[in-house]
Amino acid sequence: MSDLTARSIFQEVLPANLKESPDKAKSTNAVYVFNITGDDGGTWTLDFTKDEDFVSEGESAEADCSITMKDSDFVDMWEGSLSGPQAFMMNKIKIQGNMGLAMKLQNFIG
Repeated sequence: MSDLTARSIFQEVLPANLKESPDKAKSTNAVYVFNITGDDGGTWTLDFTKDEDFVSEGESAEADCSITMKDSDFVDMWEGSLSGPQAFMMNKIKIQGNMGLAMKLQNFIG
């Protein structure tokens, strides 16, 4: 089993990955809010309209797409054992806003 948690992914892993490929993030040009439920969750914003520091804790009022899921399901998606479409079909992920933008997240997560 992995030592990763949703919190550690948002705090450490995802920012490091985005720092290595900022052009991919900027080309998405959208704001996402993740509401991760569970002990290692929290609310996180991915703001790909900025030039850097794409990940922040807390909610943005300007979200183009909001995603709600359990912390364990988020980690499973990150590690590739659960795909986004699979999570959606199993009702493990709830998406509000632009569904097309949610599909683009597969470039970054899972």
